[in-house]
Amino acid sequence: MSTNSGLVVILTALNLEYEAVRDQLTDLQVRRHPAGTRFEVGRIDQSDCRVALGLVGKGNHPAAVLAERAMAEFSPAAVLFVGVAGGLWPNIQLGDVVVASKIYAYHGGTSEDDGLKARPKAWEIPHEADQIAHHVARSATWRGGLPAGSAPVVHFGPIAAGEVVQDSGISEQAQWIRQHYNDAVAVEMEAAGVAQAGHLNRALPVVVIRGISDHADGSKVASDGQHWQPRAARHAATFATALAQELINDGPAGQPGSADRDGSPTMRMSNRNIATGNARVGVQAGQIYGNVTVGAGAERPIDLAASIADLRTHLKQAHLDGQLDEETYAAAESELDAATECVSAATPKKGGLLVVLKRLRGLVADVTELAARLASIIAVVQGMS
Repeated sequence: MSTNSGLVVILTALNLEYEAVRDQLTDLQVRRHPAGTRFEVGRIDQSDCRVALGLVGKGNHPAAVLAERAMAEFSPAAVLFVGVAGGLWPNIQLGDVVVASKIYAYHGGTSEDDGLKARPKAWEIPHEADQIAHHVARSATWRGGLPAGSAPVVHFGPIAAGEVVQDSGISEQAQWIRQHYNDAVAVEMEAAGVAQAGHLNRALPVVVIRGISDHADGSKVASDGQHWQPRAARHAATFATALAQELINDGPAGQPGSADRDGSPTMRMSNRNIATGNARVGVQAGQIYGNVTVGAGAERPIDLAASIADLRTHLKQAHLDGQLDEETYAAAESELDAATECVSAATPKKGGLLVVLKRLRGLVADVTELAARLASIIAVVQGMS
């Protein structure tokens, strides 16, 4: 499975967490999965980082299912789970941010005559993502989008994920966590499901980021009454979007041969061109689709009209496969009509055609094959005299 290395999936459990992330995005477009799941795809400011945002609801089970769905739909460079959690250590203040260095599924165990025995299951944050997250945390710039006076501290430590809302410091659940997972710094309900989905998807990087909205000690009602949930969600979302940008810029996604700014594959830094017999190689540049030829001689003219017609066929197929929603498909068809009209003119205007093609690129950037085909056509037009 190829990776869409310019895109990060961000998932949340609660709507207020979703809104906190959504406020960080621009150029949002709806992407509907055939099974009904609704994602919104946008950019972080005007950066190269695109985000597919989804709401999974409460609990590890729906989080696992919809995380798997998002991974299959978008083939992202990484998955971030963002939201609020209960802090377990006294040094972690309300509003602080916790990045999970390890995720515990704390409800695993076996019941025996002498009591319940823990059967730990855990997932660690990938090394490279951990390094980048620490780098972001060391920088004060990530707090730039927060209100004046907000100075949340970023903590790294294990997070315990179960199936209940933990709001007691003395309950059986609280004692179980303290006895078997006493290094956990926060507790919540979705991280284990997302981590398992990432583990089963060729170890796709998963990072869980939580804003502390209560202390899981019976004070949740009071903390919620003081509006710590939306504040903590905003702190987590702000850190998460800064991390997403850094993952794209400094992680594997930022390396040669990953993706262009529109999400389409870029050329690798080296190519080996081989010609035998009477064959001649003009320029070999990554993948060339359809009738588009880069570096063609005069004896093999470039047929832009045929290339655009071929792109239209693949656009329709992508729509039928559920890769483009109805609204996006209609807009892309309109841009293709405009491109066809430009090419059909007696004297095609290079500038006008490029504008149309770049608008189309923005619409189909999430579909890797279409973006690659379109990038090849744009390269040909840019080389026109």
